[in-house]
Amino acid sequence: MGKLSKVIASSIALLSTAVFSEYGLNMTEGVTSISHDIYDLHMMVFWVCVVIAAIVFGAMFYSVFAHRKSKGAVAAQFHESTKAEILWTLVPVVILVGMAIPASKTLIDLEDTSKAEMTVKVTGHQWKWQYDYPKEGISFISNLAKTSKDSVASDIDNLNNENYKTGATSVDNYLLEVDKRLVLPVDTSIRFLITSNDVIHNWWVLDFGVKQDANPGFINDAWAKVDKIGTYRGQCAELCGKDHGFMPIVVDVVSKADYAKWVEKEQASAAAAIASATQVWSKADLMSKGKKVYESNCAGCHKMDGSGMPPIFPAIKDSAIANGIASEHMTIVLHGKAGMPTFKMLGDADLASVITYERNAFGNTGSVVQPSDVKSAR
Repeated sequence: MGKLSKVIASSIALLSTAVFSEYGLNMTEGVTSISHDIYDLHMMVFWVCVVIAAIVFGAMFYSVFAHRKSKGAVAAQFHESTKAEILWTLVPVVILVGMAIPASKTLIDLEDTSKAEMTVKVTGHQWKWQYDYPKEGISFISNLAKTSKDSVASDIDNLNNENYKTGATSVDNYLLEVDKRLVLPVDTSIRFLITSNDVIHNWWVLDFGVKQDANPGFINDAWAKVDKIGTYRGQCAELCGKDHGFMPIVVDVVSKADYAKWVEKEQASAAAAIASATQVWSKADLMSKGKKVYESNCAGCHKMDGSGMPPIFPAIKDSAIANGIASEHMTIVLHGKAGMPTFKMLGDADLASVITYERNAFGNTGSVVQPSDVKSAR
């Protein structure tokens, strides 16, 4: 009876107006100039197809009705017609050329990044995004938000609980929220340099009309000029491993004045981070910061309690690495090992804190690691 009730509930949900309100038949128009061009091209081709279909099927249905056998119609007998062959060759050619001209213009515009006013480098990692602003000197990692991570863990723990309310219904923007958003100015032509640090990812923001592969060892580019302030969401669109569904993209498009304030704030934070990396931290401060870094970057594989998912993702708790020589621990975190990705993109203070946390949490009794130790090990 429990399974039947679930089926009935699912059927009711599918038939509800709330579900259909999210369902669209047409392409998303988007909020960038290039997405508008793509949408206009799509609609032009669509209406050309509609006209062709109306003419072809109209002629077919008319012929079937007007020249049916019951009215005494007799089929015409002929073997070739030069005029007909020229006609059915030229008409499609004219139609295709007529569609190719605007399509070529849009494709050329899609690849032309020469008019960019600023550049953002996007790097895919398993399973997070790194954003760099070369001119502004800003760099940060964007992870799945903790609310969604906690919900995923809770969903797994309650698989057999029929009364449990899943994260998809209890968390806002489930699996589509991040801990740090990409921020861009409105009405600004932005060039995206897209690459990967490990496997193939794909940076895709539907409303921008941007979908570009992030290939390790290569840099692909794209551009967008967003004409509307707001928050826009996307996802990795390339199957990239275990947590492929857990690396969303969230972009805040703000006014140019607000963007300038954000840049100033981030530059101050970056300067503070550099200064903090030269200091000697207390164990308590390292543990406090390390817990946050661990939950954002490590708990997805090694779990919140450090128990891991052996044999693929080993436990941190009672680990020979976490309780052993600190230099070996740092080498693995910095450079990866046996499928574990590198984390050298994190700052020295972040790495020192998370390594210290791993070596002293979960009942471990390892040593304390300072930012200067990480800097020497790079």
